[in-house]
Amino acid sequence: MSGNFDDLETTARKSSVIQERMSLVSSHMYKQFLEYQQSNANTAVLFEKMVENMALTVEYLKQSFTVRGIPSENIYYEYDKQRHIAIMNILWHSITFYSNMKDKPKALHREKDVPLFTGRIIAIKGMLPELLQGYNDETEQKLLDMEVASLYVPADKSGKAIIKIRHLGNQEFYINQMEAPREFLLKVIETICGGGNYHKEGSRVTISI
Repeated sequence: MSGNFDDLETTARKSSVIQERMSLVSSHMYKQFLEYQQSNANTAVLFEKMVENMALTVEYLKQSFTVRGIPSENIYYEYDKQRHIAIMNILWHSITFYSNMKDKPKALHREKDVPLFTGRIIAIKGMLPELLQGYNDETEQKLLDMEVASLYVPADKSGKAIIKIRHLGNQEFYINQMEAPREFLLKVIETICGGGNYHKEGSRVTISI
């Protein structure tokens, strides 16, 4: 009988330890899940507002170029709400905005604080046809290779959104979520359209005479 009692006691002790440890894990993951849900919801709202600003921007650009005698047929935008993709075309420039509503929380590294769980809107120069076929690790890598800037949206609606621009060394710009959709759109347009395209050249060959 003593042996059975000891076994029961050991089992109870093991069960208690498991319960205690897993309670901590589930509480931690539950907090992450709530932040993931809310940041995704906030990101979806900001994406919609960004598209509204895109419509106004396209209309203004059409008027501006028409007055200058430049045809405006190549100034337009398209929005695929189901896939969270918006494509903007300004003459010879194409810009794609994509928000990946992932199935797991993603955090932004903080140097002196805990990681910040956020949603993300990525802006790329050009178009990525693979986005229309679905999202996977290979597509994500291509997105990151073509990234111009990203907008990170926290779970807290009163918290600042963060704009990171790649060619500025991913320097962070903090902005309230009311202004973020417009400012992110304009910064990306200014970054891409403020530059230019170079002619392609072959490798230079030195000819001895």
